[in-house]
Amino acid sequence: MTTRRFILNAARSARQGSLINVGKDSPEYQELTSTMTMEPGDMESIGLADGQMAIVRTEFGEARFRCESGKVPQGMIFVPYGPPTCRLMGGDTEGTGMPMSKGWEVEVIPL
Repeated sequence: MTTRRFILNAARSARQGSLINVGKDSPEYQELTSTMTMEPGDMESIGLADGQMAIVRTEFGEARFRCESGKVPQGMIFVPYGPPTCRLMGGDTEGTGMPMSKGWEVEVIPL
């Protein structure tokens, strides 16, 4: 398996919005926020299969995600905001009140 760097963009998803009524501690919410979506060719290039776990690492921390293929641009990863993405964030907000969460360069390590 190969390690490679990608650009991670975290955001809220529509499904995440509907699950907030169930609660952030629900298994459904936890599963959603612990899943990253990658372009199928990118997954293949580092030896990741649908459903396989991977570590995503930034300069601030790391978190484990279940990987699924999807329609995202090559070289990019999408993850819904949640506890795992918080482990990847630094503390700098650049005056916005929320840590930067777009365009992170991350290392993906298949498990």
